[in-house]
Amino acid sequence: MFPVASPRNFLLLLAACVLGGCGRAPPERSGSAWFEEGSRFGIQFVHEVETSGRHLYLESVGSGAAFVDVDNDGRLDVFLVHNVNPKSGARNRLFRQRPDGIFTDASADSGLETPGYINGVAAGDVNNDGLPEILTTEYDRIRLFLNEGGGKFSDVTERAGLTNRQWSVPAAFFDYDRDGWLDLVVGNYLDYDPTQKCPDARGQPDFCGPHGFHSTVTRLFRNLGAADGKGTMPGFHEVTVEAGLAGTPGKAMQIVCADFDGDHWPDLFITDDGLPNRLFVNQRNGTFRDEAVARGLAYTGMGAALANMGIGLGDVNGDGLFDVFVPHLTEEPHTLWVQGPRGIFRDETGSAGLLDLAAHGTGFGAVLADFDCDGDNDLAVANGLVRRRRTGAASKPAPGVASFWIPYAEPAQLFANAGTGRFSEVSAGNPALCGASMVGRGLVCGDLDNDGGLDLLAVGAAGPIRICRNVTSQRGHWLGLRLIDPALGGRDAYGAEVNLGAGGRRWWRMVQPAYSYASSNDPRVHVGLGQATKVESLLVRWPDGAEERFVVTEVDRYLTLRRGSGASTAKDGR
Repeated sequence: MFPVASPRNFLLLLAACVLGGCGRAPPERSGSAWFEEGSRFGIQFVHEVETSGRHLYLESVGSGAAFVDVDNDGRLDVFLVHNVNPKSGARNRLFRQRPDGIFTDASADSGLETPGYINGVAAGDVNNDGLPEILTTEYDRIRLFLNEGGGKFSDVTERAGLTNRQWSVPAAFFDYDRDGWLDLVVGNYLDYDPTQKCPDARGQPDFCGPHGFHSTVTRLFRNLGAADGKGTMPGFHEVTVEAGLAGTPGKAMQIVCADFDGDHWPDLFITDDGLPNRLFVNQRNGTFRDEAVARGLAYTGMGAALANMGIGLGDVNGDGLFDVFVPHLTEEPHTLWVQGPRGIFRDETGSAGLLDLAAHGTGFGAVLADFDCDGDNDLAVANGLVRRRRTGAASKPAPGVASFWIPYAEPAQLFANAGTGRFSEVSAGNPALCGASMVGRGLVCGDLDNDGGLDLLAVGAAGPIRICRNVTSQRGHWLGLRLIDPALGGRDAYGAEVNLGAGGRRWWRMVQPAYSYASSNDPRVHVGLGQATKVESLLVRWPDGAEERFVVTEVDRYLTLRRGSGASTAKDGR
């Protein structure tokens, strides 16, 4: 998160052109707006961040948020956090959705109304009772809140055996050993020394970047099942060292858990700020090995280790293999790694039209999703500087952004996929998301009103959140799927993959809400079908590798697929 000198930036851009294609980005596409301002949802929240005047590093990292169905009623709820001194009086907020689509503040007596320097949120059902727990990552700890039903939670961090006295930002739940219990990975950022000062070019105080601080270890906690013997209290045991994660420290900004090598076991991709990214490949024996260099994800195509903030993950060119987008600083080109062959990634930023942009921000949250349901994943990026703007002023600062933070504000950006993995910017036509500058950090994606259009929530440091309701007028057909395993309490099957065929095309999707930046997204699978009105095939590969086929007779709706209710195949993936 530290701007680099302009001569180096020129060389990076030149090298990227040589490797990825020098053509200018496609011109901004015109058309009707995809989003409108989402005041109809009734959520009011202003993110508070510590502003000490001393430019403490922890103040600039911001926060994520969560879309999570806390009461399992089929409607997403919203959990929002602050990054501020506990003495400030600011408290986290839980907004529950009513049947009429309006959200009400249910924070009081929820057990989630807690203070702290909170950066990230993860959600997952760790005790297999069908209700998701919530975990927060913080400057000096993590906290696990047990879902007791009825919108009530209790802090069980200590009883669950979870301890992390470091600065954590991302976290994710996933079943790395495929035993049916969700394990936890926590990405620690860096070993921060608050006495270190980082003035700007004029000698004025400003925020530090990651350079000059020691790296830290990403920590892995194995879920032991119900520690109380009653099926309610989860128990965890740290396995960081024996799993092989301790030998490769870094400065984690985001984590995605997915099968990167095609063996049907979940791996860990970690973006590292100013360092080579890490890709811990699951060895299927409880250990991991860093293969980021060999698989092309450690560096950009020109061999650079850039700021590496959030992660957008999805198939951008329709070949059935997921690709990876990682944003960087305003002074650095973002990176799109396209997968192919399986397990190998190459930098295709230039050929995707994402290199020579008319405007460029410091990206944090990043989402690859099909916003217009035409069958192709689009791209949204939340932007916000980490060092004070050196020239000019923020373009149209959003109302409510604290004056101290206006020099760090930038507009978000939105890109439409042409269908081949080449993108055109559509920011100007979407002022609800991109029309005013904020210090963008978290960007959360999900269908808040269950109408088939994916909505967005952007979190900016020291300002109001921005909720964008999807109102695409020419939206294609779609299908939404919730995948659950009745044998595991009916919880969402994190790690399950969907391969769907319709209209002569195929789509890949995965159940995993931890992506973007420090946030937990809608865990349901969403597929835009374009003009297709009939699903021809639907194959689910469950987290343990077993495969099952389902018959879907209708589209433009949400369906729940329960393991065991389809037709199993001969493959078990083991």
